Parts: sequence; structure tokens; C-alpha cells
Amino acid sequence: MKVLVVGGSGFIGTALCEELLAHGHDVTVLSRHPNEDGVPEGVETVSGDVTDYGSIAGAFEGQDAVVNLVSLSPLFKPKGGDRTHFDVHLGGTENAVRAAEENAVRTFFQMSALGADPNGPTAYIKAKGQAEKVVKESALDWIVFRPSVVFGDGGEFVPFTRKLAPPYVTPLPGGGKTRFQPIWIGDLAPILADALEDDRHVGQVYEIGGPERLTLAEVARQIHEAEGRSVNVVPVPMSLAGIGLTVADRVPGSPMGSDQYRSLKFDNTTNHNDVDTFGVSEREMKTLREYLGEK
Repeated sequence: MKVLVVGGSGFIGTALCEELLAHGHDVTVLSRHPNEDGVPEGVETVSGDVTDYGSIAGAFEGQDAVVNLVSLSPLFKPKGGDRTHFDVHLGGTENAVRAAEENAVRTFFQMSALGADPNGPTAYIKAKGQAEKVVKESALDWIVFRPSVVFGDGGEFVPFTRKLAPPYVTPLPGGGKTRFQPIWIGDLAPILADALEDDRHVGQVYEIGGPERLTLAEVARQIHEAEGRSVNVVPVPMSLAGIGLTVADRVPGSPMGSDQYRSLKFDNTTNHNDVDTFGVSEREMKTLREYLGEK
């Protein structure tokens, strides 16, 4: 099968490309700067920006499946503000879907996010929800994945948590009670590849997470304890955190802002972990603590 991985030079994309190659597929990565980004040996590359339809349309010709991984992180504040989420997640998906339809691509795989909702509480969640709607209303055979946070070598979840939650005296909004369901990239990538190879997954939305539901405070403790540092969480009232992070919207270089504050007001966990659909048991999956212990 010929697979085009849009945004395939990133953390998840690189792991998925390696998995697809191992399955015997012909893989092409579409990226803004493919010659500057590291991609696995054996992967073809093409340059294009999903916000510019003319720059990507040709890459879809002759492809059997398209995986749309282009995404801005929900953890970091985009330089262009909240509007950037809609330009990339919604506008980029509209362009990718159009190119897939015009080039008779059969399967379209959309990487979404847990809680994706066209009317959601954050720009990230709202844009992801509206992008899902575009995919579902297309003429394509679509599959949608909604993963929780993904960790692994080259991922941003662990480094970001270190930055957000420093060791020793650790102030966290709401005491760090927001829950996550971290999934290791080595567990996620094979599931994504398997989804492309079985038609029974067409028209399905899958919520995917790891084997544990951890609060932000628990994640911070595990990260710092693995590095020999202690964590003493100091709760910051959510109202006070909201004021501070709203001000941070106007501070250049500040990694968080009001949209990230709103994201901490709801959990990032699955209603049902659909890994079992792919023959995976949570008991077999790598925990964050196990991963940190290997570093």
C-alpha cells in the first residue's frame, strides 16, 4: 500500500513511518521542510504546507491512504495565538481532505485529540473537533484516532512537565489534579499502522490511552523522582492560575497562556480505552514509570 504521512517528520510520524516500512508499505512524508527533518531511511519526502493547498495537492496523487498527523501541540502556546489552531488543524485538514478526494485516495486517517468538540472549551479542542467534522462529512473512507498524551524519546510531554512543574517546591494549578493517560509511542505506533490495514476500522472513532490514569502531580513526581529529585506540590487556586496565564498570553516567549489554563480544567483520559480493539491489553503496555526507569 502507498501511504502518505502528512506531518510525518515529527515525533509520532517518525515512529509511524518506521512501523509502516516494517509492514512493507511504500511511505512518503509530506512536511514543510523534509530535507531538514530526520525521516527513516527508505521513506520518500516531499515539501508542502497544509495551509497552502497548491503546495500539497500533487503529493496525494497515486496514494492509497493518507495519514494526517499535522498538529500544533496543546501544551505550548502558538506564536500566532489561538487563531493558529484553526488555520492548521481545521484549514489544514480541509486542504488535505480536498486533495485526497480529488486524487481518489481511498482511506483517510485523522489524528485528533481526546475531547475533540466543535464547541469545546479550548481553541485546540474546538479546532480538532471541527476538523473531525470535515473528515466525517467527506467522501473518503475515514478513521479517527483520539490519543491521550504520548511519551517517548523525542516527545515533548516529559520535557514540558519538567518545565511546568519544577522539582522541590512545585506550584501547580489546582494542585495538579488534572488527569492524563500517557501512552508510550512504542505502543501507539503499531496500533496506528494496524488500523490502516483492516477495513473494519473504517468509519470508527477510537479513544486511545496508556495503562494508567495519572494526575499532573503524579506525573511530575515520577519524572523528578526518576532523576533523584523530590517534589512538594503547592496548590495554586485555579482562579489565580487563570489570571496569571491570561496575562501570559501577552508575554513573548511564555510557553503557556489562557488556552492552556482552560485545558487543565478537564481530564485527558479515555471513556473506554480502545486499545483492546487492536488486541492490546493495558497490562502489556509500558507505563511512564517503566519508561523513566530505563533512561
